[in-house]
Amino acid sequence: MSDVSLPSPPEARTAVVIPAAGRGVRLGPGAPKALRALNGTPMLIHAVRAMAASRAVSLVVVVAPPDGTAEVKTLLDAHALPERTDFLVVPGGDSRQESVKYGLDALPPGVDIVLVHDAARPLVPVDTVDAVIEAVRDGAPAVVPALPLADTVKEVEPATVAGETEPVVATPERARLRAVQTPQGFDRETLLRAHETVTDDVTDDASMVEQLGVRVVVVPGHEEAFKVTRPLDLVLAEAVLARRRLNDGF
Repeated sequence: MSDVSLPSPPEARTAVVIPAAGRGVRLGPGAPKALRALNGTPMLIHAVRAMAASRAVSLVVVVAPPDGTAEVKTLLDAHALPERTDFLVVPGGDSRQESVKYGLDALPPGVDIVLVHDAARPLVPVDTVDAVIEAVRDGAPAVVPALPLADTVKEVEPATVAGETEPVVATPERARLRAVQTPQGFDRETLLRAHETVTDDVTDDASMVEQLGVRVVVVPGHEEAFKVTRPLDLVLAEAVLARRRLNDGF
């Protein structure tokens, strides 16, 4: 047996795509949701920092509103971001799905793992990001962080007129349900194939991969990875940041 050790295979490079082209109508009029201030800093910057906090992430691609690319570039330049991470801004499309595809098209060769992260989830802990990456490195083609549900869920027949009562159709078993978060992680080729194959309007990228018949697995999410969609969520996010500053000097 030879004593010569073989070189270790190169570690997979990881990039993050952050679609940030939406208007965020549920937060009311004003700037796009991703550019709303949270503790004086745009949510997008918080989200970018959360992804770049992982030492495994070498590139973050921000997909900006089509008419706001220059503004987002200026925003990134104006805030302190980790020097070890590269940043790229590309214009988005009319839908989230289209924007993610534009972000994927901008990835350079050599990126093997892709995370897709909602700009409206600005407070994801780095441990969650690392857990998703690690699961893809271990061989899972698609990984989502998720939490068990605290509430009982009812399936209903949606009302045709706003305000009408809605008949309950079924009560799913809560133990089998999870609330899905981001970042969602993928083998690059799997995610590209999903975006080239699936044309249905979907709410997340993992759903597209599921339609390919590819197995998607779940890792534990985190309560601070919630999505900021309503004014009350902004209040909660400010409270989380205040607690972090108190505990960690964040």
